[in-house]
Amino acid sequence: MADIQGSYDDLFIAVPQALSVMLDEGDAGASVAVFVDGEPVVDVWGGFTDADRTTPWQRDTITNVWSVTKTMTNLCALILVDRGELDLDTPAGHYWPEFARAGKEKVLVRHLLAHTAGLPDWDGPVEDLYDWTAATARLEAQTPQWEPGSAAGYHSLTQGFLVGEVIRRITGAGPGAFFAREVAGPLGADFHIGLPAAQDHRVALTIPPPGQDEDYTASAPGGTTPAAGTARLRVRDGNSAAWRRAEIPAASGFGNARSVALVQSVMARGGALGGTRLLSPAVCELARQEQFKGEDRRLGMPVRWGLGYGLFDTGIGWGGWGGSLVVVDPDHRMAVAYVTHQMREPANDQRGLELLMSAYDGLQGLKP
Repeated sequence: MADIQGSYDDLFIAVPQALSVMLDEGDAGASVAVFVDGEPVVDVWGGFTDADRTTPWQRDTITNVWSVTKTMTNLCALILVDRGELDLDTPAGHYWPEFARAGKEKVLVRHLLAHTAGLPDWDGPVEDLYDWTAATARLEAQTPQWEPGSAAGYHSLTQGFLVGEVIRRITGAGPGAFFAREVAGPLGADFHIGLPAAQDHRVALTIPPPGQDEDYTASAPGGTTPAAGTARLRVRDGNSAAWRRAEIPAASGFGNARSVALVQSVMARGGALGGTRLLSPAVCELARQEQFKGEDRRLGMPVRWGLGYGLFDTGIGWGGWGGSLVVVDPDHRMAVAYVTHQMREPANDQRGLELLMSAYDGLQGLKP
């Protein structure tokens, strides 16, 4: 079996074993972390950082987690809600006046967090994603595709700019800087939205699914066709230096499983971790309030959206293009994160779910 590095509680041995199997089946490299009550019971990694399998994955290897980044950006918004600086039922245009036109006057902050704002499609060139002013100006001009709040459609790239610009208008700091100052710094989390060049040597570039090359593009799990004019994001775009430098708060976060699980453990523990309180228990509960249930117009499958997170039974979380995943179970005070740079086709990818189920196996052995 593939060699796995790191540490784990013996009760959770099924987690590193599952990761080893995935590496044996052809995955290049990955990391997995399970935190219970804020403490790591699994912190493991294995494989290689390159497609040629020449450079071993290290403890501090990081990679693009794609849409898992949304959980970080939306956590920042919830922090502002908790401070009373952001109101969920206030139109987003109150904070961002240029946004309140072209039919967006009734788009509430909660609509931005729940993918119900009606602005799911990035209709510009990929290069504009790297320019904050150009990206937000493009969204200011868009017209909602449905009555805000009446339907959901996954805002795969747009959500980060929508939520991020509201954060910037309130705080004066972009979401990457706000996250670094208010979340990653206090928690000691190795997660970045906008990666400095000095950190490039630690990055495991994304590897497309077997049989695909770097022109492989994103697709919805349900197989829906993107709207006309929607940019098709390629693996090579995400592997570029321009992508790493940019703040794309829905998709350009870089970290590993340890940092993802550490940050999201805040949501598992009522808002506090290691002596640092980021949220009140009440606002943590707000994230679990169902905002939409039904068929998502972009994902082409049934979903339940909370405030900034997908809802899964009693848990919250979200996954990223290519397989990375975080799930938080507040009832068990557990956070599970899987971070990989090895893509598989969405229809054939159950890795995150398998690792999550392995973590629950270990949880059963813990004393009440």
